[in-house]
Amino acid sequence: MSKPRVSSPASAQRVSSAKNRRGRGGGARTILPDPRISPRFAGLVTFGRYPRFEDVSPENRPVDWAVFGVPFDGGVTYRPGARFGPRAIREESQYLKRYSLAHNVDVCERLSLCDAGDAPVAPYDCEANAKRVYEFARGFEDRRARLLALGGDHSIAYACIRAAHERAGSPKGGLAFLHFDSHLDTVDAVWGEKWGHASPFRRAIEEGIVNPRRMISVGIKGPLNSADDLAFARDHGVTIIPGEEAARNGERGLRAFVRKLGGAPAYVSFDIDCVDPAFAPGTGTPSVGGLTSAQALELVRSCAGANVVGGDVVEVLPDRDHAGITALLAAHIAFEIICLTTVS
Repeated sequence: MSKPRVSSPASAQRVSSAKNRRGRGGGARTILPDPRISPRFAGLVTFGRYPRFEDVSPENRPVDWAVFGVPFDGGVTYRPGARFGPRAIREESQYLKRYSLAHNVDVCERLSLCDAGDAPVAPYDCEANAKRVYEFARGFEDRRARLLALGGDHSIAYACIRAAHERAGSPKGGLAFLHFDSHLDTVDAVWGEKWGHASPFRRAIEEGIVNPRRMISVGIKGPLNSADDLAFARDHGVTIIPGEEAARNGERGLRAFVRKLGGAPAYVSFDIDCVDPAFAPGTGTPSVGGLTSAQALELVRSCAGANVVGGDVVEVLPDRDHAGITALLAAHIAFEIICLTTVS
């Protein structure tokens, strides 16, 4: 495990106002540096300025969410560079504030949040990398924590889903799955590689850790290589909301889908390329005609009521980004996923 980065010394993280100390059980939940004392542009970088896991005090454990990076892009089929995504997302998350206007909740009062550093990776081998990331995630010592991965390419999702499935008690039939993407990622293999970023959900469905009849893929659009690209998902009962439909009334379809889940443990995976390159240019497989930033945020919020047990935000490629806008959006998408667990 790479050494996690800190947003400030542990002593500075304990400088906060009284409003930070009204979490469950009367104790503080997530202690942030006071931005009036330690400016957002100062100190080292963790996601959202959340404390490192080892700096979370005993009264704020167990942790509700642990955010970690997976700096791997060995599974890409077009432009590489998403290995630098976790750093970029963390950097842009420094201006991510704690109160959600949409959900009317202060997540740092409600939840204990932390940055768990980066998972170890195997840069030259997709399957070996999946095993390393899985071992890191399944072995995270706070057994009650939900895990949120920052990618990295979408191949990392398989390991994170497998760990989330196990940590959720290995629900029979597999996890429900809320998937935002321009691509289905259910190709069997590309250039003989079965563990790349075009295939993670095929592997997860084959293994039984995702239930395809409780899976929805939102934002899918073309052009495609062929009509066969849709065959596996449709044959296995995956619900697909194409990009144009998602932009028009995707919230309605998502809310109806979540209601049907009836509290089943669910995983959320968000590929930033489902957002139009005008709003998120920093990605390796851009797909035009996608969502706006506002639509993407609203669609994730429409998952309120789902029993979210883990998630990921992937495919941020900083070298193709402009002014950090893609990484900034990714940080806010991650925040919205966390917020879903504050909604009853």
